[in-house]
Amino acid sequence: MAMSFASADPPVVDAPGGTAAPGLLDVRPRITELRLSAFAGHRGAGFPLGAVTLFAGPSGSGKTTALAAYEALARLGGGAPLLEAFPDPVACVPERARPDGEGRRGFRIGCTADGAAGPVRLDVAVQAEPRLRIVGERLTAGDVVLLTTALRDPGRRTVQAAWYTAGTAPVTRAPLPDDHLGTALLPLRVAGKTAGQRRVLAAAEQMVVALRSVFACDPRPDCMRTPVPTGTGRLMPACDNLADVLWRTRAECASRHGRLVEALRAGCAGAVSDLLAEPLPDGTVRALFDRGGGHRTELARLGEGELRYLALTLVLLTGPGVLDMDPPGEVPDALRSLTVLADGFDRCLDPRQRRALLRLAVAMAERGHVRCVAAVNDASWCAGTDGVTVVHLNP
Repeated sequence: MAMSFASADPPVVDAPGGTAAPGLLDVRPRITELRLSAFAGHRGAGFPLGAVTLFAGPSGSGKTTALAAYEALARLGGGAPLLEAFPDPVACVPERARPDGEGRRGFRIGCTADGAAGPVRLDVAVQAEPRLRIVGERLTAGDVVLLTTALRDPGRRTVQAAWYTAGTAPVTRAPLPDDHLGTALLPLRVAGKTAGQRRVLAAAEQMVVALRSVFACDPRPDCMRTPVPTGTGRLMPACDNLADVLWRTRAECASRHGRLVEALRAGCAGAVSDLLAEPLPDGTVRALFDRGGGHRTELARLGEGELRYLALTLVLLTGPGVLDMDPPGEVPDALRSLTVLADGFDRCLDPRQRRALLRLAVAMAERGHVRCVAAVNDASWCAGTDGVTVVHLNP
């Protein structure tokens, strides 16, 4: 499949990301690099991802695109079909990409997951036109190709896959659907009888666990001010059901709620004695600040900056059991890291709020269970912050 590249300035990487404590090997699967070989406005781009990574640049530089690419890979890793991961696939094609002789255009995307199996690379070529499909996929560890797929017959909705076996036959060949990530299907297809097959399984599972442990959020203050019906108690990406989540979490974990209130004191105006969730007669629940002395403030009275700060703080302090996501439930919490994708991390925040939020993200990352990949317009305010990787993008 022929795909041309759109022009884009190469990223400049400033500071290294956080690492495991000296003497300790961090085996939790995590994405350490995002590659946009030919994706929307990015060309030949490889972005290192640390414990806390900030994509910085003006409007049009590709920050949101990078986060969207990460989220799409996460959906594919969770078993979602292509159309769910890329609802507007043509928008992912580089602007100057020319169709080949059969009218085909597409894009290329990939990532690296590190963990107990070592660095594992995943690279995917997607045809967006005239029909959405995966036309090539490669999973590698070191110099060993563990899985490769290719489109052999355009008339079929399958690709020909070959995975490493290292048994009586060097590889096993079989068709796989062209609308799902082959790597996510390997645990169901590989028997694990040979050392080669077990290596394939370890690499595929590491990649899938790293990708599935992702929560993408972009709080919408306009949806957070009104009472909401009680529901699942799982926080939605827009954080519009924040009051319902507080109604649940305040009683479930007093220590974590105490940390939330402490963080709110650092980033919200006025006294904050507590954050309450109050049920109303109509079956809804509302959230309020307890200011002390019997004085309370409804969220409806807070500004957009305070509401976004509150929502992002809650996200960083909670876990997969509270967030509306589908983590790999078969993997213990201690063996996986939650990655929070936050577009507009600094949107509407004043200098005090953004510094407090970044300190919280770094502190949670140091504990090992949360990683954060976010977009900001300008990262000069966090220059030199330990544990933060800054990637500057140019339009």
